[in-house]
Amino acid sequence: MTIALAVALAIGLSTIGPGVGQGIASAKALEGMARQPEMVGTLRTNLILCLAFMESLTIYGLLIAFLLMAKM
Repeated sequence: MTIALAVALAIGLSTIGPGVGQGIASAKALEGMARQPEMVGTLRTNLILCLAFMESLTIYGLLIAFLLMAKM
């Protein structure tokens, strides 16, 4: 029972933070692209790199959830 709750919390909490962060980062990158169109290439590259790092946090949470599920 407690392991199932831990799995739910691991997946839930590991997706909320990066999801909010990705939304904020995307909004700021689009704002920067609108203000300085000549920087679109650099901003896009940096945004994709940052989104990949944020997404890795979600994948770590999923990995922990799978490890906890194996204990059930």
